[in-house]
Amino acid sequence: MAVSPVNALVAAGSALGGALVLILVVHLLAKVLVRRWPPADELVRTAKLPFRALVLILAVNGWVAGVRPHDGGDLWWDAAGLGCRVLAISAGAWLLAAALLFVEDLGMGRARTDTRDNRVARRVRTQVLIIRRLTVAAVVVMAVGAILLSFPGVRAVGASVLASAGLISVVAALAAQSTLANVFAGLQLAFNDAIKIDDVVIVEEEWGWIEEITLSYVVVRLWDDRRLILPCTYFTTTPFQNWTRRNSELLGAVELDLDWDVDTDALRLELDRIMATADLWDGRVAHFQVVDAVGGYVRVRVLLTAVDAPTLFDLRCHVREALVRWLRTEAPQGLPRQRLRIDPS
Repeated sequence: MAVSPVNALVAAGSALGGALVLILVVHLLAKVLVRRWPPADELVRTAKLPFRALVLILAVNGWVAGVRPHDGGDLWWDAAGLGCRVLAISAGAWLLAAALLFVEDLGMGRARTDTRDNRVARRVRTQVLIIRRLTVAAVVVMAVGAILLSFPGVRAVGASVLASAGLISVVAALAAQSTLANVFAGLQLAFNDAIKIDDVVIVEEEWGWIEEITLSYVVVRLWDDRRLILPCTYFTTTPFQNWTRRNSELLGAVELDLDWDVDTDALRLELDRIMATADLWDGRVAHFQVVDAVGGYVRVRVLLTAVDAPTLFDLRCHVREALVRWLRTEAPQGLPRQRLRIDPS
């Protein structure tokens, strides 16, 4: 039996009024929450639109369920009910994803990477970024599954799909073996602390920083701003160097091959003078050593430390340039030279 137009309008007004009242009440409660807890402002901003859409869709769905003919058989009403169900599932998934991402962003916001010792913060940031991608993927999969189950035809073939699920899973696993391996490798990298965002690494004989870690690949920003894209399985199967796994401080060396006439004591004093004015030095280690004296040359090595790899590279260049300048201007007898002895006989 069909509902009269007047009753349908009354029902529509009631549903819309109830939805608006609910939205207003939640809005007032959100303002109180933001006043007492400022971080909730981000949640209110991102969840406002999906929440309002969900409430309005549920109101329309309730109105459709209330005014549609009870004897069924009307294709338009069935399509309207199915459409409201699909939209409600989509809006609910949108709202759920916004809430979950807000909780994850709270954890990432507390991990500050602008401090000197930020190893723990970088590890947390790496893990949260991976979890964010998993969250979005999981919500989308659940939403798509719920939408598909809303169609009567899909529910009718559910038994046959479940019966063949074992065979399909085997075929899919074989077909997507490399993809699944990268996904599991990405999860492993997120939680085994092998690499983190902003770690300094050497891969494929290239030096760079870990810029992004996804479920399938890792982006390495090289020293010259190129990007090296590597699958996640590379970091679980191939040896590589991680210079900042435990801390960012590094030790580097500057080596010079000089003549046997070099005044090592004066060179050591010059190194002390250089390091006293070097802002790049962290003050930990600045050792001068004569490490070799064969083949007509004396090899000296200067060990230096800095807070991170880029600073260490700049410090080594600075010290090398300063020592070469001093040798050229103040102690040219220490510059490398070849000696040739001619026997008159």
